[in-house]
Amino acid sequence: MTVHFIGAGPGDPELLTLKARRLIAACPVCLYAGSLVPPEVVAGAPEGARVLDTAAMTLEETHGEIVAAHARGQDVARVHSGDPSLYGAIAEQIRRLRAENIPYEIVPGVPAYAAAAAALGQELTIPEVAQSLVLTRVSMQSTAMPEGESLENFARTGATLAIHLGIRNLREIVRVLTPHYGADCPVVVAYRVGWPDESLIRGTLTDIREKVRAEKITRTALILVGPALDAARDFADSALYDPARPHILRPVAGVKLVEDHNI
Repeated sequence: MTVHFIGAGPGDPELLTLKARRLIAACPVCLYAGSLVPPEVVAGAPEGARVLDTAAMTLEETHGEIVAAHARGQDVARVHSGDPSLYGAIAEQIRRLRAENIPYEIVPGVPAYAAAAAALGQELTIPEVAQSLVLTRVSMQSTAMPEGESLENFARTGATLAIHLGIRNLREIVRVLTPHYGADCPVVVAYRVGWPDESLIRGTLTDIREKVRAEKITRTALILVGPALDAARDFADSALYDPARPHILRPVAGVKLVEDHNI
């Protein structure tokens, strides 16, 4: 018996990995976070499977379902949104599984920031503009942020920010980021990416709050901030394909590179 923590991606069932789809179709027990994972994602569960939406369940209740499945020798598909490694709340579940010697594995999924970038049709790391992506969140009613991981500290880097769980704190986010990024810095609020009602709201630190308020968005949104989001911005080509910069797979024309097998 194994508990499979499965990343379901942002919502689009077609973004499930082949392994995720196979496991959901094979497990007689399926526990999924229904507030963030649409029913279509687990529609492929086998006939007669025990399929439960855990949105209203406590940690102990979900763990109880897993322990019962373990006693029956039944595999469990524990389906989370996005990728389980990021804000998946699997660490506390794994701690309990380890304490009771219940086997588990993690199946990665498409993270929300990657799906949002794809929906926008652009890259989040632009040469000489931003080469880092910071995945973070803000503290509201959830667990406090560790000391040093403040939004202001991350803003000092100038990196592209992907802020989770912060749409209700947008006023404070704008206040903290504006001195570092400037009032005209591009912002995108990606709402329910991969769902039928997906919405991408583009703005700046000056007007994004007004635009979000007009759309009445209060949850299930990812906030992207940074100069790399300016689709019209001019920038240098990456050195990756620069003919003047040879590497082992692409030597400079007329020059033969000898591969050193001792390296």
